[in-house]
Amino acid sequence: MTDSGRIDTHHHIVPPDYRDWLLSRGESAGGLAVPTWGADADLAFMDSRRIATAVLSVSTPGTHLGDDAEARTWARKVNDYAAETVKDRPDRFGFFASVPLPDVDGALDEAARALDELGADGVILLTNYRGAYLGDPAFAPLMAELGRRGTTVFVHPAELPGPTAPGIPPYAADFLLDTVRAAMSLTLSGTTTRHPDIAFLLSHGGGFLPYAAHRIGFALEGHQQATGVHPVLDREALLTELRRFYFDTALSANPDTLPSLLAFADPTRVTFGSDYPHATAEGAAYVTDQLDAYPLDDAQRTALNRGNAEALFPRLAA
Repeated sequence: MTDSGRIDTHHHIVPPDYRDWLLSRGESAGGLAVPTWGADADLAFMDSRRIATAVLSVSTPGTHLGDDAEARTWARKVNDYAAETVKDRPDRFGFFASVPLPDVDGALDEAARALDELGADGVILLTNYRGAYLGDPAFAPLMAELGRRGTTVFVHPAELPGPTAPGIPPYAADFLLDTVRAAMSLTLSGTTTRHPDIAFLLSHGGGFLPYAAHRIGFALEGHQQATGVHPVLDREALLTELRRFYFDTALSANPDTLPSLLAFADPTRVTFGSDYPHATAEGAAYVTDQLDAYPLDDAQRTALNRGNAEALFPRLAA
C-alpha cells in the first residue's frame, strides 16, 4: 500500500455477535441482507482498490431496536469491537462510534466514552430515529456536545418512518430521500448554524440533494413566505448552509451523478466512499473504477481520494 492510497470514509464493520443479534431479531440493513465481515477479507478488498485506510462504521439499523438498556449494551459492544480492530491495524482502520439514539443520555455517555477512551475518529448517526430527524429538539443536547468537541459526524440513511413501496427495498431509493430529509432537518432547525464545528458527512453523495438543492431552496422560500416557518432562511442562505455539508462518493461516483455533486459541493468537502461490504466487493469495485475513469485533474483526484479526508482526520494523513 502506497502513501497515495485512498481514505475510505463510508466503509462498514459488522461484528459477528452483532450480526447474530440482528438476525435473531429478524432485522436487515434497510432491506439488504446483513453481510458477514472479517478483517482479512476487508484488507484484501482495500488493497485491490488502493484504499490505504477505512473509517469503519456500523450501518443501519444501528444498535437501538426498541429497548434503551439493550441499545446501550450493543453500542458498547460494537464500539469495543471496532476499537480493537483499529488497535490491531491503526494504519489501515479508523472508526465512527455508534450511539444508542433516540436514548439521548445513553448517546451522550457512549459518545464521550468512545471519543475519550476508545479513540474514535467521529460518530455515526442515522438520518432518523423512529421518525425523529436529526434536527429534532430532543437531540439538541447531543448536538451541543458534538459541536463543543468539533466532532466529525457521519450521517447514514435509515429506513423511512412509513411503509415501503411494494417491490422496492428501502436501500434502493428510500435511503436517498432519507438523507435529503436529514440534511434539511439539520439546516432548517438551525443545528448546522448553531454548531458550525460539527463536520456533517452525508452518505451516497448526499442522496439527491446536489441535484435538487435549488428546487428545494425555491420551494422552501415560497413555503416560508406563505406560512412564516423558518423566516430567517431565504433561498441563497439555505443553499449556503447546504453547501457546508461534506459528501462521500459511495455508490455515487459515476458519470451521471458525479458532475452534479462536484458542481454543487464545496470541492474540499467531498470524500471517497466504497460502502463495502454492504456493497459487495464486485459492486464497490465497479463504482471505484468509474471514479478512476472520471476526468479529474491530479489535484482534484488527490483531494477526493484522500486529501479532503486528511483534513477531517489529521491522524490519517500520510
